[in-house]
Amino acid sequence: MHVVFFVLLATSLTRFVQRHAEEPRAPWVIGLAVVLAVLYAIDTVLTDEAPRGASPSHGRGSWPPAPRLIRLGAVVATWAVLVVGAPSFAWVAVPLFYAALRALPPVAAYLLVAFLTLLVVSAQLALAPRFSLDLVVGPVAVATLATAVFVHMRRQAARQRALIDDLIGTRRELAATERREGVLAERQRLSMEIHDTLAQGLSSQQMLLQAALRTWDADPAKAREHVRTATSVTEHNLAEARRFVHDLAPADLARGGGLEAALRTLAARESDAGLSVRVHIDGDDDRDGVGGGGGGGGGRTVPLPDRAQSALLRIAQGALANIREHSGATATALTLTRLDDQVVLDVADNGRGFDPAAVTDAPSGERGHGIRAMRARVRQLGGTLTIESTPGEGAVLTATVPVAPHTEETPR
Repeated sequence: MHVVFFVLLATSLTRFVQRHAEEPRAPWVIGLAVVLAVLYAIDTVLTDEAPRGASPSHGRGSWPPAPRLIRLGAVVATWAVLVVGAPSFAWVAVPLFYAALRALPPVAAYLLVAFLTLLVVSAQLALAPRFSLDLVVGPVAVATLATAVFVHMRRQAARQRALIDDLIGTRRELAATERREGVLAERQRLSMEIHDTLAQGLSSQQMLLQAALRTWDADPAKAREHVRTATSVTEHNLAEARRFVHDLAPADLARGGGLEAALRTLAARESDAGLSVRVHIDGDDDRDGVGGGGGGGGGRTVPLPDRAQSALLRIAQGALANIREHSGATATALTLTRLDDQVVLDVADNGRGFDPAAVTDAPSGERGHGIRAMRARVRQLGGTLTIESTPGEGAVLTATVPVAPHTEETPR
């Protein structure tokens, strides 16, 4: 609209000079045209520059700042005087319609547009040799169309601003929700990690030290063995705590060798005179033994994702801790089976057993997080956890985790 204003002003001035250059009014008409151009340019520059400092925007129905009103009034007054002296400048009013509609409240803007239209109609009738209805209807139609277009654009802009505000608000709410979910997920992860590492290690240390106290006088050698075992558990627990702080893999996995080697290391550490822990890796040709004895992993087992390995190892740790503390078992077997699209870990014991239906995921008091943590781990991987047990006949815990199928390369 700024370009249109200067084009119309230049065209009107050119037409006036071509037809009325010799008339006495020509100098002051030309001077007023130049003044109008300067005033409009100043108003345009100052209005467009305002957002860089204090925003010139104002709500609908409110008046603009006084300097803006003065500049607009000066432009309109100069144009009105110019139209009285040279009616050919009447069509410069079209860009002034938008300037008024943009700056003033709706009612004041409509009144000013009507006043400008009236001046345009008067100017057109003054130039015409006789009265013609189109000289009245034309300017009114143009003013009405320009006003309608501007109002429609303003309403569209308001709707867009509202949508953008809603979108920004929704994005903020979504971000806050994601942060809350992240905090809850991290708290759940921390609770499971603490239960499977620090809490279980401390529980083992407590049991060993209590056993050492009971046998200290009767069997000092046995008591010292319990203390040495507690020291070993403490060292392992300290390593787990350090890796837990740094959010690294379990210490047994960090040593290399994958899940199979980690399970054997776990079995060796948990095996003692009271509990024998055996490991069987499907495909190892039954080369399992007490404390993870037997050769390295072979057969058709393939590397598992790090998350699956960590989860299965933690589940095995939790299951062995529950067996040692609650079942009274003397023998436990860990069996790892790798199928085409899933890996299965079975933990079986010959303990006193229990009723699985009586076990809930809700913790009771300060304890009861073990099975809940196991279920949460396999659920995060899209797997399942089942427990089969009968009082007096031991128990079997099965964790099944889906993995990507392993495709072997066809020999050439």
